[in-house]
Amino acid sequence: MTQITYVEASGQSTTVDLPDGWNLMQGAIANGVEGILGECGGSCACATCHCYVDEARLGDLPPASEAELDMLENVAAERRATSRLACQLKASPALAGLILNLPAIQE
Repeated sequence: MTQITYVEASGQSTTVDLPDGWNLMQGAIANGVEGILGECGGSCACATCHCYVDEARLGDLPPASEAELDMLENVAAERRATSRLACQLKASPALAGLILNLPAIQE
């Protein structure tokens, strides 16, 4: 199990234990986290699981695919240098304690 914390735009924080291999969008939806919609079901086709990763932890993540970068560039609202799609990040021991901040809107 990997502990992940989701911080909504309102400041509400939810910490969950996710089975290794689950994507972080699945974990948010399964645990009722507001602010992650996951409209495409995790197929990297909508950017409604857009999140911000702590800059200090970016090196712990696998590189973004071309499809993810395209979604972030062309669809995600309020993109930042630390933007990722939660559906493309899988829970693993390397991500233990990761904090994801969620944008005010998902598009």
